[in-house]
Amino acid sequence: MLALLAAYVLGATPTSYIAGKLGRGIDLREHGSRNLGATNVYRILGWKYAVPVALFDIAKGAIPIVLFSGWAGADERPWVPVALGGAAVLGHMFSPYVRFRGGKGVATAAGMFLALAPVAVLLAIAVWGICLWLTGYVSVSSIVAVASVPLWVLLLQRNAPYTLWASVGLVVLIVFAHRKNIARLFAGTENRFRTRDKPA
Repeated sequence: MLALLAAYVLGATPTSYIAGKLGRGIDLREHGSRNLGATNVYRILGWKYAVPVALFDIAKGAIPIVLFSGWAGADERPWVPVALGGAAVLGHMFSPYVRFRGGKGVATAAGMFLALAPVAVLLAIAVWGICLWLTGYVSVSSIVAVASVPLWVLLLQRNAPYTLWASVGLVVLIVFAHRKNIARLFAGTENRFRTRDKPA
């Protein structure tokens, strides 16, 4: 329980919110897509802030699995690494530091599966890049890339049932987190990655 709590607290660290405050003294929940994610950081603050935010968000998903699994008894409980990664993702998406209005969880989930299934993540990143190049939409690319993870895990890690089911659960969670983006896509009002908004 202590390990799960530590993973949640680490995941809940609002890196995008901190970047907005340090960079321009703004709350990113009031600008751009109003989401506390690296994509909105890029739109508002530029790549110099977006890159470290994305890397830290990825690390939030990987660190609990790498550092806390042994302490939490992963040798006897093979589900523990998955639970730790999931706690970090939930912390990122529902952070108590920002009234439970965190990011979409894609980068932190990428870090989680980078520790659990690195090859699957690399393949999903390739899918993400191809989709972004073809569509220009980060939301579409993120959903498609995440949806591909269970397939890669099934093909590459047949003896990892907890990782497989976690990847399926991740798809459901990410699609739910992107429900507003999906609605905007159907309405034709979704922002493209190739444009950058400026704060009012």
